[in-house]
Amino acid sequence: MLAFTMAVILAGGFTYLVFRRLRAGMSQRPQNQIVAAAEELPAGVALSEKNITLIDWPSDVPLAGSFAKKDAVLGHPLMHSMGAKEPILQRDLGLEGSGIGLATKIPPGMRATAIRSNEIVGVAGFLYPGSHVDVLATINMPGNAGNLTQTVLQDVEVLTAGQTIEPDPQGKPQQVDVVTLLLTPEDSQRLQLASTQGAIQFVLRNGTDKKNVDLHPARLDQLVAMAKPPAPPVKTGKRIPVTAQPTYVLEVIQGTQKTVHKFDAAKNEQGAK
Repeated sequence: MLAFTMAVILAGGFTYLVFRRLRAGMSQRPQNQIVAAAEELPAGVALSEKNITLIDWPSDVPLAGSFAKKDAVLGHPLMHSMGAKEPILQRDLGLEGSGIGLATKIPPGMRATAIRSNEIVGVAGFLYPGSHVDVLATINMPGNAGNLTQTVLQDVEVLTAGQTIEPDPQGKPQQVDVVTLLLTPEDSQRLQLASTQGAIQFVLRNGTDKKNVDLHPARLDQLVAMAKPPAPPVKTGKRIPVTAQPTYVLEVIQGTQKTVHKFDAAKNEQGAK
């Protein structure tokens, strides 16, 4: 029993010595200070002095895009939310003065275009910021040409769902009245025109699926099986047979002579016997 106790004490002492050596080695590593978030920050906030702090970072583990001075990040909006003590990198920041909130998430040359949504259009509440969708338009064609549905936009990114610009971390469905899409100026015009001509429907797609498909419009007559009219009689060029008419026979007896007269409905008397 004494031997076992001594073994435990020796093992504990050895572990303590190893820990002290490792800790001493870590404390002796050269450190730099980099800029980090002082607290949890939402996307779109323009960074101020109270939002940022300096943290120690090992100088032999360089962090690309980090900042050594607070002044370098002041006034820049955050592109997405950040956690407390999380290093702030160049990729996390928008241009100074580019705005706050949604404006920071719009790349140059693109537009944020809003469209009304409901439970059907909004894919039953499963549209989140960052989702990718196709946009379908169902249009009533003029001249009694019927309805058709056409995919007018493909692989479009959802910027906001309602007033939310960050996805729900738990992925809960949420019903929203307005969805904002990230579009080129040309696609913004197409979406606006389609929304005034008929009903709009979003089709949720996998965010990694970037393939666009060449689609033809779907028409009503392609969905409904129309009754075909009876086929017209085939003309063969043959003479149509005429139904035979009945023949009438009249016998006339004069003394010892008998005369037979034949008649039909289509001709006069055919002869006499």
